[in-house]
Amino acid sequence: MESSRVQPLGPDLAHTRTRPVHWLATAAALAAVIAGSAVVQPSDAEASGSAPHAPAVKAPDPRAAQYPMDCGGARPDVVDRGSGDLDGDGRPETVAVVRCHSSTGTPPSGVYVLSTADSGDSGSTRGQGGRAAAPRIVATFVDPKERMSIRDFAVRGKKVSATLLGYSSAKVPRCCPDLQRQVNWQWRDGKFVLSALPVPGSV
Repeated sequence: MESSRVQPLGPDLAHTRTRPVHWLATAAALAAVIAGSAVVQPSDAEASGSAPHAPAVKAPDPRAAQYPMDCGGARPDVVDRGSGDLDGDGRPETVAVVRCHSSTGTPPSGVYVLSTADSGDSGSTRGQGGRAAAPRIVATFVDPKERMSIRDFAVRGKKVSATLLGYSSAKVPRCCPDLQRQVNWQWRDGKFVLSALPVPGSV
């Protein structure tokens, strides 16, 4: 079976030589990228003290967000989602796994953290015409340019987990990734921190 040939992404990510699997090194380097771009700003309630009777805030709708993906003019598909108060500010975030629509093959996925639109002085999240303002992207966990696919995605409490899938060479069919690594993202010290789980069988 094809699944038996899937190899784990080894611990020495920085020394991956084959260019088509540049994304493998990304599993180690993403943490630094995320640290610079994944800081979620505190809510007004957190900055000034939570109101005792503040209404509950709904998690952002991933279908309403605008993603930095080129899908030929079409909107990307939201293939998975999960919500939780990841940064502990009292407002839930939504993590969305999105990819361009395709009837064949497996387009690369993007994984984005969404927050509600800035409330402003009035506390309103409504845009023009009274419609809800689109959620904003506050962190990019996986960039589609890295050509990864996502499996086993889950949001549990403040932790986001997934299995990253990729290819050992350009000759591997796009339907059948042959490399994988389980990873977690978690809010720590004001930023999202990426950690890769040990390769099965390693010490």
